[in-house]
Amino acid sequence: MRRVRYEVSGGPEVLFVEEVPVPHPGPGELLVRTEAIGVSLALVRKVREGAEPVPLGGEVAGTVAAVGEGVTGFAVGDRVTGLCFDHAYAELALVHQAMASIIPDGVTSVDAVSLVRSGLVARGAYEAGRPHPGESVLVTAAASAVGTLVLQYAKVGGASRVVAAVSSADKGEFVHSLGADEVVLYEDESWGDPVDIVIDGVGGELLSLAVRALAPAGRLVAFSSGGGTIDAYELLVRGASVIGFQMAAIARGKPEVYARWLNGIWELHRNRTLRPRVFAEIPLTEAARAHEVIESRRNLGKVVLVPGD
Repeated sequence: MRRVRYEVSGGPEVLFVEEVPVPHPGPGELLVRTEAIGVSLALVRKVREGAEPVPLGGEVAGTVAAVGEGVTGFAVGDRVTGLCFDHAYAELALVHQAMASIIPDGVTSVDAVSLVRSGLVARGAYEAGRPHPGESVLVTAAASAVGTLVLQYAKVGGASRVVAAVSSADKGEFVHSLGADEVVLYEDESWGDPVDIVIDGVGGELLSLAVRALAPAGRLVAFSSGGGTIDAYELLVRGASVIGFQMAAIARGKPEVYARWLNGIWELHRNRTLRPRVFAEIPLTEAARAHEVIESRRNLGKVVLVPGD
């Protein structure tokens, strides 16, 4: 089978395709013949900045080709989606049954893979901010796969005002179509009236702007892999707080929460309240192009790899 890997850190050009044996599912694992593979900013950054090469893990969707010992609730031929912590950029990938979910009828593999990780991160980050109906919310990276879903969660959750922060003005119409009431640019001196919650998926130098956008007693939720430094004095004068959110901690440590959130995502998608946005479907063998799209911040929504030519 074909698989994408890298041996040294760097830009998209370090990715290469190789032929490897088909993996064998271990206890509790599903072998999934992939039909769609999600590309995330966190993984793109890890390839460029990581100290050592790691498997290209992430969300996958496809058909179960084999099951390991002790698997229950899944069978060969089932259409599933889930998180792969090993090699996801492959024609066949291993997914532990605890991280897998049956894809409902009528949902494509591309939509499923766009909803799973991004939808779970979006919901988790939004709920981490302890939102109350009537509060205002600002979302950075609002045109990203996660950001587009956070905007929708904020609307569903009864936010009185939803602000989308984006890198360029040409993304304004797109985020407005997803429910944003206002659009601001990262480069703006002010992001308008203060908000109760900031959901930040960018990190870095943007964190200081995010803190200054908070109203008194506001909450900043940081889920980006971009790092960054926060001035404690800025928090002090606002009585504000910072909350870190990591999806892996929920997936591994709170499977019941993971399952509840995932079921909620399918229900919201079923009634068309939550709609994934897919920017591009790119062949698996052109994974480097997919990473380049993410790094350039051109995408409006999810970038998905699809096996085959």
